Amino acid sequence: MVNQRPKISYQPSYQKLTFQTIFVFLVVILMVLPLVTTFNEFLTTLVMKVEIYKKFQELIVPHLARMVGVVLGFLKISVETSPDTLFLTSGARKLAVYISWNCIGWQSLVLFFLTLFTGLQGSYKWGGRVQTITLGILGTFILNIFRITLVALVAFYLGRLPAVIFHDYFSTMMIILWLFFFWWFAYSFVLEER
Repeated sequence: MVNQRPKISYQPSYQKLTFQTIFVFLVVILMVLPLVTTFNEFLTTLVMKVEIYKKFQELIVPHLARMVGVVLGFLKISVETSPDTLFLTSGARKLAVYISWNCIGWQSLVLFFLTLFTGLQGSYKWGGRVQTITLGILGTFILNIFRITLVALVAFYLGRLPAVIFHDYFSTMMIILWLFFFWWFAYSFVLEER
């Protein structure tokens, strides 16, 4: 009898590749974050010249401001909203928080869609793919409401500078952590191979 070695399959692990991709995003974002923050202001100026932003400002920001206002209301902070501003009050403390079209989280949605290219490679059932995309979009949307709420809370209790730092740096970390958690959840509970 001849000893036969078991055949070893060297198929790529798409799950591992997805987490590696997110990790690469994290490393690149952390390396270039100061540059990105500065460059983001430049891009914002360019987009404002083209005036595409007005549609986001008119259609999305008012609804988002009301949703953030509801969340802040649960935290016992009195909130009045205008189409683009939250007026927070708690005791003698008052603050107006402006929400721009550039703060609604479109960058996190772009990162999410980029991870889909590696995350959905492989032979997964279509139902699981659709559920994964739907959960990802909804989760990213909810995360952005939570993120804007936290920025408003930091501004309300700690001041403008801590809020800007939180907005520019820690918000990015929240998105990366969300993507790690999301793909772990999708691979563990949603996606099934054919």
